[in-house]
Amino acid sequence: MAVLLLPVSLIAEEFWASTPSEISAALQQVQPGDTITMTNGIWTNAEILFKANGAAGDSILLRAETPGRVLLNGSSRLRIAGSYLIVSGLYFKGGSRPSGSVIEFRENSGNLANHSRLTNTVIVDYNPSNINTDYKWVSLYGVNNRVDHCYFRNKTHSGTTLVVWLSNTPNYHRIDHNYFAFRPELGFNGGETIRIGTSDWSMYDSYTTVEYNYFEECNGETEIISNKSGHNTFRYNTFYNCDGILTLRHGNFAEVYGNFFFGANNTGAGGVRIIGEDHKVYNNYFQDLYGSGYHSPLVFMNGVPNSPLNRYFQVKRALVMFNTFVNCRNTILVGAGKDSELSLPPLDCMIANNVIYTTNSGQIIDYEDTPVNMQYEGNVMFGSPLGIDANPGITAVDPQLVFAADSLWRPENTSPLIDAAVGNYPDVTNDVDGQPRDAAKDIGADEFSAEPILIRPVSGENTGADWYPLSISVKQVAPGANALSDAVQLSLPGDILELLPGEFPNDGNIAVSVALTIRAADSTDRP
Repeated sequence: MAVLLLPVSLIAEEFWASTPSEISAALQQVQPGDTITMTNGIWTNAEILFKANGAAGDSILLRAETPGRVLLNGSSRLRIAGSYLIVSGLYFKGGSRPSGSVIEFRENSGNLANHSRLTNTVIVDYNPSNINTDYKWVSLYGVNNRVDHCYFRNKTHSGTTLVVWLSNTPNYHRIDHNYFAFRPELGFNGGETIRIGTSDWSMYDSYTTVEYNYFEECNGETEIISNKSGHNTFRYNTFYNCDGILTLRHGNFAEVYGNFFFGANNTGAGGVRIIGEDHKVYNNYFQDLYGSGYHSPLVFMNGVPNSPLNRYFQVKRALVMFNTFVNCRNTILVGAGKDSELSLPPLDCMIANNVIYTTNSGQIIDYEDTPVNMQYEGNVMFGSPLGIDANPGITAVDPQLVFAADSLWRPENTSPLIDAAVGNYPDVTNDVDGQPRDAAKDIGADEFSAEPILIRPVSGENTGADWYPLSISVKQVAPGANALSDAVQLSLPGDILELLPGEFPNDGNIAVSVALTIRAADSTDRP
């Protein structure tokens, strides 16, 4: 008798957990493709280790029952270790850590996360009482990990918001579509919003991509983003009213393109600061940046001879091209920081096909130190004194920019920028909008084109967690000890709490940190 053996079809399972120990128990059973669902509620002092191995195309998911309704506070933290793991929908609010990280892509130094993802998650007000207490909100280890569509707000203490930690092999991480908001000035170093690497690892490559993120009032310190490793890409991000600057602090071969910097006339708002070798800054749009010194719209630092890893390497072969600067003060600062230690001026750099239009700057270019073999070609700079001797690579002509319907200054159809770029720059195939460049390229970030706009500035509307803030939720609260305080902690802005008849004893005062409506469910029988 012939026997036909059929493959067993594996059906993904869902495991429910209401405590960290139940998560641990579920992890003993999960297979690739399975889901662990955390029940709605308040998880206080929760030590969660999400340690498992999924498979390519078949990740294991740890998620909130309802995005935003699993609230972690106290000293809660999450560690992710293994491969092909996804975490989604968690809400860290109002807690604090003594050290380390709130969310960490590793169990320990010997067990990292790879090919894993943190998404649709929020960390808000997760601060200690002492601002000198240093811990990170997210620490990325391993390789090929992603942090996306998350919201990070009001980090007030020491420690970078999100850090990429390096090893001797590239990371290839992706940080995208996140909303970084309202980081107040710290007053000392350690207030970066993103840092990739450290000075010790700065000569190693990371190949991390930071794209489509929105930075609003990220004022922790001078360096909003601190690049401290090689071959990283910063593209399609939007910076709004940030008191700081994207800083290529250590490492080489960074690319900064397609970003939007809106300074809102903030005297601390800057653009890009260049340190090190072989960086490219192109197709960026800078508007209303009033910063100066290290916060200028474009800064070339001076370097230290035989610099140690933690100081300043000489700027060499930087290429700044096809950028647009509008209404920016102190637009280009060259040789910043010159003193007896920082004595090496920028070397062999090119500034090409940029447009600068400003009527309120003392001078457009300021040489704090004289660069060596800095070349200019195809630039249009107009509206304020140039600040350096006349140069054949700089033309003072009205660029004829108009304020377009999308609130960007763009060349009108008679602009002298059109088809006027000089030199051969084959890497620049598109413009800041993602539109293709013509064979005869335009000067500045914007190519005059009737093609569809593919890339626009991002905002809080299209970045961050899709549930924060949630639409108004009406929730009935049954009487009981601490029932009201628990419901308040789990609430989001705009929620309505309806109290059922009965008594609501509480241990101490109830702290309300978001706008809520608390009312009786039955107006004729009030609790």
